[in-house]
Amino acid sequence: MTPLALAPVHVATPGGYLLVLALTLPVLGVLAILALAPRRARQVALASMAAGLAVAIAILAELLRTGDALTYVVGGWQPPLGIALRADGLSAALIAMTALVISATGLFARGMQDLSPETRDGRAATTFWALLLATWSALNAVFLGEDLFNLYVALELLTFAAVPLVCLDGRAETMAAALRYLMFALLGSLLYLLGVGLIYGAFGTLDIRILSGLGDGGPALSVALALMITGLLAKAALFPLHLWLPPAHAGAPAAASAVLSALVIKAPVFLILRLVLDIAPPEAAAFAGQLLAILGASSILFCSVMALRQARLKLMIAYSTVAQIGYLFIVFPLASGPDGMPPWETIAWTGGTLQLVSHALAKAAMFLAAGVVAEAFGHDRIADLGGFGRALPLSAAAFGLAGLSLMGIPPSGGFIAKCLLLTAAVINGHPWLAATILAGGLLAGGYVFRVINTALASSAVPPAVQRTIPRRLEMTALALAVAAVLLGFIPLEPFGLLQIGRSGLATAVAP
Repeated sequence: MTPLALAPVHVATPGGYLLVLALTLPVLGVLAILALAPRRARQVALASMAAGLAVAIAILAELLRTGDALTYVVGGWQPPLGIALRADGLSAALIAMTALVISATGLFARGMQDLSPETRDGRAATTFWALLLATWSALNAVFLGEDLFNLYVALELLTFAAVPLVCLDGRAETMAAALRYLMFALLGSLLYLLGVGLIYGAFGTLDIRILSGLGDGGPALSVALALMITGLLAKAALFPLHLWLPPAHAGAPAAASAVLSALVIKAPVFLILRLVLDIAPPEAAAFAGQLLAILGASSILFCSVMALRQARLKLMIAYSTVAQIGYLFIVFPLASGPDGMPPWETIAWTGGTLQLVSHALAKAAMFLAAGVVAEAFGHDRIADLGGFGRALPLSAAAFGLAGLSLMGIPPSGGFIAKCLLLTAAVINGHPWLAATILAGGLLAGGYVFRVINTALASSAVPPAVQRTIPRRLEMTALALAVAAVLLGFIPLEPFGLLQIGRSGLATAVAP
């Protein structure tokens, strides 16, 4: 076992209590839902979301005010004996993104449940609210965690909250999709836990900030990281481990699909980012970055083609999710700055983060809009939806605006993200990645314009509206799509917020 310095590596900050609130408020909401009558579940969940959104904004504001990371040491016990919570600029951005998407999804779910008064306070609806809050707490635990085993616990909580969301309707096909999702997730958890065991056996600690100063770390660290990253790739549904995602997301209720696609698969991506950039030795990180970029490029191309071939709207969006996730993995070689520049000071780091956030907003908007379409017409077969934009103009507009971000058309957030990644690919001498980014944008344009063309078509027999949808229900998807576009006004340069708390990460330990 390598001897590690036990000097304090986490210093509690005055605003650290906000991190505890981010974790506990959703849990308190779940407990209140279980304790109160089912008819109170919606009110409790929406109140918890309002409070959680306020806490997320407070965390973001505190980081911007102090220019330093927020830290909370649980019980005052320093790692490696204790556990610390920490929010840097990237964590704060993801916490705010999560709070926004969860809150919007909650408003959408409330509107959908109002369409069926006889079941809005039933078992399925009450279960949905509890699972949604549990998912939120688990996501925040991933974004704030500093201990690899506690991150494993957070991932498991996320899995067991997300999987039931897939099969809330109890249909045979959604149950099968949920079981496939569970099998992939459990396989990923097993590999991740094996890696955690190897690291603890070799170094006697699981704290990321301590492990970041190990240097080479030897073969044990490389093997452990390989196992953990492979397991996380299964949870993130990166090609070719994506087989569980399209049927799971396409069969889930619209609100659940939005959360699964926009948020749940981002948690393993975030952890892969931390393992590669914060723990892996430089040589291993470079090799892993190249391999992940190859898988990411393959995901962009293959799953974009698959999205073009889908007959159902939700399946098309699900394959688009896998394709767009690929952009997050091509960041690794692009963030290798010249002359030893830290990755977080490169335009690729900003571009990758903007891609992560803009994809979450755009994909949530798309799934919510698709849910409205399916509810209004009783199906989501693209060929039979000719002219649906006349009946649902706001949903068609939401899908189109969200599509701008996926294609990388200005002034959307996706345009800024892909422009930064494309510039980094050209500057760093990665022409194959630059070509992949361009090809992915063209393919995204193909499946987005296919739906827009259908929405605006003059069909001889327009689709029959089976249920009238209130305009306020469509507004939620439109608001998220507009937010994805507004991200495009962020300056084309490394974003200062994303550098907060990153410097000096590898100075915590003396091996």
